[in-house]
Amino acid sequence: MDAIPQPSRQLVRMRGRSYVAFVFCPVVPIVSWLEEIDATLARSPGFFVGKPVVLDLSAVDLSRTGIAHLVTSLEQRNIRVLGIEGVDAAHLSTSMPPLLTGGRQCVLMQNEPKKPEPKPKPMSLLLESPVRSGQSVVFTEGDVTVLGSVGSGAEIVAGGSIHIYGALRGRAMAGVNGNSAARIYCQKIEAELLAIDGYYQTAEEIDAALRNRPAQAWLEGDIMKVTPLN
Repeated sequence: MDAIPQPSRQLVRMRGRSYVAFVFCPVVPIVSWLEEIDATLARSPGFFVGKPVVLDLSAVDLSRTGIAHLVTSLEQRNIRVLGIEGVDAAHLSTSMPPLLTGGRQCVLMQNEPKKPEPKPKPMSLLLESPVRSGQSVVFTEGDVTVLGSVGSGAEIVAGGSIHIYGALRGRAMAGVNGNSAARIYCQKIEAELLAIDGYYQTAEEIDAALRNRPAQAWLEGDIMKVTPLN
């Protein structure tokens, strides 16, 4: 007679996991404490729905009936109690949530909305119209480009270089934040004043041979150079 093979036994696979739970710590009178719970739910309906809750009864002295009534009151508010701690096991019945021990405190933090990252400041300023007499343009973050002329009595102040695609008849001050590498470019130089990093030349000091010609100005050490722009 052939032996009947015995079915192989399947091992029960178990894993341990830990979860974060809200711990409710009731205080007397219980009715007033439940009113506080109701006020919280009124502000945030459904806040505790689906979230594990543990009852810590160490601050109150409730009978088995009182504990059962408290658990029922919470369930009526859609708050399900995962377990109970801080009470003698004799006060719990088999129909109640189990007694828990060994819980560790933790801090629950709400996720704050991310603050929008500040947009980077532009490193250059483009002016598409001429700068007229009496106007002042100040841009200390970087270069200034003017697609036109700068009138007499007007001024351009820049932290970087200044580019003027027209006549410069007013004042141009570049590198005002200590940028000695800044330069001034223009298509027609008739400037009242040129300045780079605090060093300057007035109209009388600019070579007359450069008048009405494209030119550039830059620093060579502590000396300002103004030359034709080829």
